[in-house]
Amino acid sequence: MLTLEPLRPDHADAVLAFELANRAWFARTVPDRGDAYFADFPARHAALLAEQAAGICRFHVILDPGGALIGRINLMDLVDGSAELGYRIAESAAGRGLAKAAVAQVRRLAAHSYGLRSLTAATTLDNPASQAVLTHNGFTVTGEFVLDGRPAVRYHRELDRAELT
Repeated sequence: MLTLEPLRPDHADAVLAFELANRAWFARTVPDRGDAYFADFPARHAALLAEQAAGICRFHVILDPGGALIGRINLMDLVDGSAELGYRIAESAAGRGLAKAAVAQVRRLAAHSYGLRSLTAATTLDNPASQAVLTHNGFTVTGEFVLDGRPAVRYHRELDRAELT
């Protein structure tokens, strides 16, 4: 069983270690965060916490049963009952259904705790695992675009509070 925790100040070291350990893995299918992200990580982490405190975004870490950070899942740009979903799972934890489970959990949080009515997401076409996660969680394709020079697709999911109980 995995656990989602809202991002906190004391997660900083674990998040940085997670991002550094998985940087090459993530860069295969998502735009790289760039060297500046890592060089000024304490300021970046503080900025995320400020956005969360302001209610603009909801950031979460994904923990395995032993408490190790194995992923991140975020709801960004909360506006008019909608948010954009983003997530990443460590290479060592990939392929075990953890992203599907984390997205299902954050959908429930989005509807019940954050009052959201819909989510959007995007992934590159060369990331079939992410496409499967979104499809499994009831997202539908709404269009294609180019993300950081790569062909990508946008997804949308209406949240139904009764369905998510």
